Amino acid sequence: MMELLTRGFLVDGRKFSTNEPNIGGAISEHLFKLILSLFFIVLLFFLQFAMSDEEEDYMSDAFLSKIQDVKPGVNMVRSVKEAIRKEEKQKEKNIQNRQKSYKEQEKESREAALQSSISTQNKGFALLQKMGYKAGQGLGKEGAGRVDPIPLSIKADRGGIGLEEVKKRKAEEELHHYRQKVRAKQQNEAKSLEDFRSRVRTEREERKIEGDLRRSQRSCEQLDNQKGITAPREPWYWPKGDVDDEEDPVEEEDEEEEIPELNPSDKLEIITSYLRGVHFYCLWCGTTYNDEEDLASNCPGDTAADHE
Repeated sequence: MMELLTRGFLVDGRKFSTNEPNIGGAISEHLFKLILSLFFIVLLFFLQFAMSDEEEDYMSDAFLSKIQDVKPGVNMVRSVKEAIRKEEKQKEKNIQNRQKSYKEQEKESREAALQSSISTQNKGFALLQKMGYKAGQGLGKEGAGRVDPIPLSIKADRGGIGLEEVKKRKAEEELHHYRQKVRAKQQNEAKSLEDFRSRVRTEREERKIEGDLRRSQRSCEQLDNQKGITAPREPWYWPKGDVDDEEDPVEEEDEEEEIPELNPSDKLEIITSYLRGVHFYCLWCGTTYNDEEDLASNCPGDTAADHE
């Protein structure tokens, strides 16, 4: 310490004596720079420690060096290409040198044997040749039999012999039953549709007959009144309500018991015959003819179908 005060010391390459008046300012400047340098070192240390705890920096050289240069239009480095090629060749060599299992070896040998034809050294083939057989010829006297050997069918599962045939037969039976159900369902649907159409058609025809019957009753009443007929031949010849209500109800009950109720079609046919025979009137033509001959020559017929 005494030596430092007597001889002086160096600050930033400058020599200062302890006797100089500005020595305190130089020392303070040097300490400030030293403290600032230590602050930056500590700051960089903490930043590096924080980045190591977080996820990997994708812009760092350590990360970019692991990625292959596969940018379009830019050729890879020769060393990288060579490394990739060596790796692929090593993989192929490993596959070729891999020891095959017993099943794989057995399968390859079996396929190779099946692909090759029977040699002449085979005893069975030699016996066939002695009996006149030629290579490529079919078996049998006419040569129309089998040419190739019977193919092998390897059984890999644990099912018994004939199980596949049973499964196949059951599947065919189930398919047959399913098709029968579908066919029966389709037939029932078609029958239901046809029944519905027939019912609608019948109802439409019945409504048409009832409408023609009401028209014929009104026409019958009008024509009878024109001829001075005050009572219908039958109560249903005229519309309901127009028949004389003073008739004896007991007699009506007796008549209803004796005569069965007619349906609208029969009533329409009887009233039509009455109108044509008595009044020479056709309901569907809407015309009163002069006589029976005029009616027969000019009217198409006595039904609605004849006038369509």
